[in-house]
Amino acid sequence: MKYAAIATWKMSYEGMKICADMLERGENGADAAIAAVSNVEDDPNFHSVGYGGRPDCRGRVFLDGGFMDGNTLHFGSVGSIEGFRSPVRIARSLAKGDANNFLAGQGAEQYARENGFEERDNLIPEMTELYEKEKDRLKALSAYDGHDTVCFCTKDCTDSLYAAVSTSGLFMKKPGRLGDSPVPGAGFYADSKTGCAAATGMGEEIMKGALSFTAVYLMKTGLSAQDAAEKALTDLQNELIERNGYAQAMSLVCLDKEGNYGVSTNVPFTFTYASEKDSPALYEAVNTGGRTMITKIKGEL
Repeated sequence: MKYAAIATWKMSYEGMKICADMLERGENGADAAIAAVSNVEDDPNFHSVGYGGRPDCRGRVFLDGGFMDGNTLHFGSVGSIEGFRSPVRIARSLAKGDANNFLAGQGAEQYARENGFEERDNLIPEMTELYEKEKDRLKALSAYDGHDTVCFCTKDCTDSLYAAVSTSGLFMKKPGRLGDSPVPGAGFYADSKTGCAAATGMGEEIMKGALSFTAVYLMKTGLSAQDAAEKALTDLQNELIERNGYAQAMSLVCLDKEGNYGVSTNVPFTFTYASEKDSPALYEAVNTGGRTMITKIKGEL
C-alpha cells in the first residue's frame, strides 16, 4: 500500500479523515500524524486529550505528548506540561537533535514558551465541575475513565513510518505523574524498516513490557502486524497475571512497513484505520479467548 494510518478510539475519526486526505495527496506522514492528533487536542468534546482534558488531583490539566520518526529513530517527548495548546507539536520539535529530546514539567514549559508554541488554558468549566464533584471521593484511578490516549501511526508514500501521541493522563492523577504515552518504546515506537506501534490504557502496566517496542520487534522477527500485536499484549498480560494476579486495561495498534495493521486489547476498544485501499472507518476490537476479534462498525460517521 502507498499509504496507511491507524489511530486509537472513536475520537480519532475526524483526525483520521484529515490524515488520510493528506497522505492521499502525497504529503509527509509526520505532518499528517501531527495534524490528526492536533485535531483531537483542540476538541473539547474529548476529555482525555488537550483542551477539555480531565484534571489531576489538584484540579489542573497537565498534558503529555510524544513523536517518533521511523527513518532516523529520533523521538521527542514532553511530560506534565501545563498551559499549552499542543503537546504533540512541541514533542515533534524535540525530535531533531541528539540530546534534550524528552523534557518535563517547568523545563518543557520554558522550552515551549521560548520557542513560540501557542499557550492555552486547557481547563474548561465542565471539567472544573467534574473535579469539584469528585475531589472528595475515594476514587480508584481508571485508564479508561473517559477514554485515554489518542495515538496515530502513519505510513506515507515514501514508505516512511511515524508515531504521534497525546493525552491528559489519568483523571485525578498525582502531581508529576507520567504514564506510558510520552515514553518511547512504551507508549509509541516507529522504525521505517519494520513497523510502528502505539499503546493506550494503564500506562504503568504498559511500561512494564515496553509494549510498543515489543510489537515492532516481533514484526522484525517475521510476525505479521496482527500476530505481533496479539503476542506482545498477551505475553505481557499473562506475565502480569502470573506475578500480580491481575492485569489492567491495555490496547495496542500497529502498522507494518507495508501498511497492514494489527490490533490487540484486553478490553473492548475502538480504533480507526485508512489506507489507499480503505476509506477512513471505525472498528471495534474485542478480546475473545486470547484472540482479537475485529468488526467494522461503519465508515462515514
